[in-house]
Formats: sequence, structure tokens, C-alpha cells
Amino acid sequence: MKKIILYLFLGVITFNVAGQGLDKSYKTLDLALAGGNGFSPALSYTKMFGIGKSNRFKIGYGIRLTSFFGSDVQFRTAPAKLTSGSASFVALFSDDIVANIDTFKLKSVQSNALNISINLQYALTQKLEVGFNIDALGVTFGGNQSGDIISLKNKRKFSDGSTQSSASPSGLNLLLVSDSDIGSLNSELYARYWVSDKIGIRAGLSFQFVEYMSDKKVNVNADENNRWRYKSLLPLVAVSYKF
Repeated sequence: MKKIILYLFLGVITFNVAGQGLDKSYKTLDLALAGGNGFSPALSYTKMFGIGKSNRFKIGYGIRLTSFFGSDVQFRTAPAKLTSGSASFVALFSDDIVANIDTFKLKSVQSNALNISINLQYALTQKLEVGFNIDALGVTFGGNQSGDIISLKNKRKFSDGSTQSSASPSGLNLLLVSDSDIGSLNSELYARYWVSDKIGIRAGLSFQFVEYMSDKKVNVNADENNRWRYKSLLPLVAVSYKF
């Protein structure tokens, strides 16, 4: 999904029009609300830098706090070496190894991911711009939850023979490639319209990885697993303040 979003954005920036009157650089504070199968508010600070004479294309960095709330959420086996057979770039193009994948259902989910983000943006006009951003590195925190492993085909249980375990959000977040990613990460594809010099409205899609680690491990062939991932694609709306 992240690859598709990036290709869409790179296609958009090939659209070329005159660039008079655009800010060379600016900072924003932004509050986004995403919802669907779960609810996710995100608060971010971003610094953008113009490239070239027109300043239409901008790159930047930011800090984003993304929270995710959900109930009866079904996580799946997370490590790429189990889901795809390789914890490398190959995982982006590999099919799932269904026999290695289990489900871990959490009754309640509340995680908070604080990450450094990478940002790309292109101005179509002085007021309308499109952008893509993605979390790169950070930490996640949240409370312990209770969950049940669901392995209907393989009848797998945790190493102590039970089907229940407590779990908490993974501590480290790291952008790698697809299922090779670690932890909880957020990415957005959006369009923003500046209704004034300072206030902008955004709308788009938020694609999120939310990861939990169970206290117990499950044996999968010759490996053990206690990492579980939930992927969600949520519509979002946001308000931005430029300064």
C-alpha cells in the first residue's frame, strides 16, 4: 500500500504550472482525525523546505504523535520472515505464507506512537497542494491488554499451551520495507486547501501499522513469535496552522 501511495504522489508532482507567490519554507501545526474500523487522532509539527525556483515541490521533516483506539481488533503475525519468508526488500513483492500466519484478537486497543516523519509536498496552485508523509523512527507506548490467539487451521497455541496472553504496544518503531517494518507507523496521502494565509484544511487517507507484543510466544515451525500487527486504511480530515 505504501508503494502505491508513493507512486501516486510522484505521478502528481509531474504536473507543472507557474509557481509565483509560493512560500519558500514554512512550519505547520496540524491536528488530524482518522476513523473507520478504529479511531485515530494525530498531532504533528512539520517543517517544509522549497526546492527549485518555483518552490512548488517541498520536502521536510516532522514530529507526529498518533494514537489509535479500537475494540475487538484482530492482529496478525507481524515478522516478515514468517509472513513473507524474508525480512528484506524482497518482502515487498512476496506473497503471504498463509501457513505461518495466526490471528491475535485484542478486546481493546489504545496505543500512542511518537515518530519522526518524512514529508513530500507539491503545490498545484497558491492555495491547493497535495502531499505524502510517512513515519520513520520513534517509540510507542500504551497499556497492557488481554488477547486470544486464533489459529483455526494450524491449531497453534502459546508455548505454555494456553490461547490467552496479555500484550502491550511494541516499544521501537522503525521504517524498513513493508512487513519488515517494526512497530507502529503512520503514513498519509492528502490534499490541502489554504482557506487563509494561516489556516488550511486537509483531507485524504491514513495508512497505519499498529503493533503489539504478547507476553507469551507461539511456536511457528522452527521460529517463535510474539509480534502482532494490525493494518488499517482510514479516511482523514485535518486542520493546519501555518507559521
